[in-house]
Amino acid sequence: MSANTVYVLNGPNLNLLGFREPTIYGNDSLDDIAGMLEDRARQLGLEIDMRQSNHEGHLIDWLHEAHFAKAKAVLLNAAGYTHTSIAILDAITSISVPVIEVHISDPTVREPFRHQSFVALGAVDTVQGMGARGYVVALEKAAAL
Repeated sequence: MSANTVYVLNGPNLNLLGFREPTIYGNDSLDDIAGMLEDRARQLGLEIDMRQSNHEGHLIDWLHEAHFAKAKAVLLNAAGYTHTSIAILDAITSISVPVIEVHISDPTVREPFRHQSFVALGAVDTVQGMGARGYVVALEKAAAL
């Protein structure tokens, strides 16, 4: 890893992108998003380390890893854990690497339980409601940090 590495961490059920509720999440798969990010990262002189897990502890471990690897930033789509995980918030506030929250949909216009984001309480910025392109926007924000 280098200081130009951006971790892109994806939470539960995002492995199903591409066919999971396309009216909400679009038709792009996580592999499609990875391709978009790799292309843009090359242009920005960055490297991407993209991961997905359905397990909260993996996301926390990876946030810690990003810190010790001295990553440039973390793009975090914590998915459902966004609205429930104090442990992920604690991990974010425990590390020095800036975290940018990413959401494909706009949680603020969805079910009321999605309106609270614990991730946002520790993140330096949030990108939401832009579909898969939001990851690229978040990467561009990370490049400017």
